[in-house]
Amino acid sequence: MFWDGIKSRMKSRNENNKLLATWLDPIEYLNSADNNGRLRFTLGVPNALHQYWVIQNLQDKIYSEISEACQRPFEVEFVVTGHKTPVSPENPHALHEAMSYHEAPGKPAAATTQKDHRGYPEPLKSEWTFHTFVVGKNSEFAHAACYNVARNPGADDYNPLLIYGPVGMGKSHLLHAAGNYIREQAPHLRILYISAERFMNECIASIRHHKMDQFQQKYRESYDVLLVDDIQLLGKGESTREEFFHTLNTFIDRKKQIILASDRMPKDIMNLEDRNRTRLERGLIADITMPDLETRIAILRYKAEQFQIRLPEDAVHYIARISKRSIRELEGNLKKVKIFSELQGLQIDHDLVKKLLANHETHSAISVEDVQKLVADHFNVKISDLKSSTRAKPIVVPRQICMFLIKKFLDKSYTDIGKAFGGKDHTTVMNAIDRVKHLQATDQDIFKHVEGLETHIHNITGL
Repeated sequence: MFWDGIKSRMKSRNENNKLLATWLDPIEYLNSADNNGRLRFTLGVPNALHQYWVIQNLQDKIYSEISEACQRPFEVEFVVTGHKTPVSPENPHALHEAMSYHEAPGKPAAATTQKDHRGYPEPLKSEWTFHTFVVGKNSEFAHAACYNVARNPGADDYNPLLIYGPVGMGKSHLLHAAGNYIREQAPHLRILYISAERFMNECIASIRHHKMDQFQQKYRESYDVLLVDDIQLLGKGESTREEFFHTLNTFIDRKKQIILASDRMPKDIMNLEDRNRTRLERGLIADITMPDLETRIAILRYKAEQFQIRLPEDAVHYIARISKRSIRELEGNLKKVKIFSELQGLQIDHDLVKKLLANHETHSAISVEDVQKLVADHFNVKISDLKSSTRAKPIVVPRQICMFLIKKFLDKSYTDIGKAFGGKDHTTVMNAIDRVKHLQATDQDIFKHVEGLETHIHNITGL
């Protein structure tokens, strides 16, 4: 059967992965059907935990394998069946009929070509749009650049557009968002989203089977917009690099748009020749960094609403505070809480979240004393002055800002903060924090001071 063949190939390509069979074998083929010209595969998994693990860890591999066997546009849905063992698929003949699909006799060759153009090897995720991307200070520029490209693909100033940032920051989301926007606003344009690994594997296979003409025809002639993820992987093969950069040049010369994503800057991609590096740098590079705490809270609230999870505010703040490595970690922690509460039939509260995610919590790499020194150095005052009782403005404002930063990043109690400043009363600390919040909104200089200090602390801790 088709699905059995997919599973066998996945196992053969991942022989050293001992856990693969544990998660792959229970996945059962249920049915397939035509969905507005796209072949929709429905695969069953036994429970919600299995569904989550497969989507997080196996979905891309499954898409890649099906893409090799399926010459039509397709999508895959994983549904929870509750079956402990695989059952016979519904309508086993449907898959054979769908896979053997051909254009009706007598149709012009152009119709078949158009079908191939619409066959996304790694389909765009319809849920990843500009509307579902939560914009923060860390991603404003990258979001704006992608949106402008999507509105006017092929413009010289934005071609190629390279989105750069660490893993799990939303680079792929922006690639898909641009593709979905272009597909909606300019349906005549032919769009391809693909990973660099997939491009590399196809290139190697084409060389091995002496089919480079078809490979070059596909990538240089068949599409108007090319979206390539994880291009840092291109440094692995010389032939792949050459083919990719010939494709890049062709797109630029013909005013066709290329949008790329990478977790490394062009100068840091190993084995990349200078002439190819400058081609990547000739367009626009937009970076994404780790979002600050406020942005993580906003993202978490949006995700909770999207997943229909009721989270109390203290749980929202806790998850956002400990999820400091990536947005992917943030979403993963949220899903872990959701699945655990559903399987155990427990209501989500702060205690449950803290117990479940305790191993994710790390001690901050910054202390109260560190923040005091940072503020003192920034304003060129003494730490002893910050702790004193003087009411001179050059000391009062830095002291208040220091209290504000300690509360925000270290989440100390008002009483503890007061003790760190010579035994100040907790109401003094509360008033100081409120004063800083007011000054941020009314005094541009104070806003810049606080913003600079917050950036410095964020760079140290990831908070």
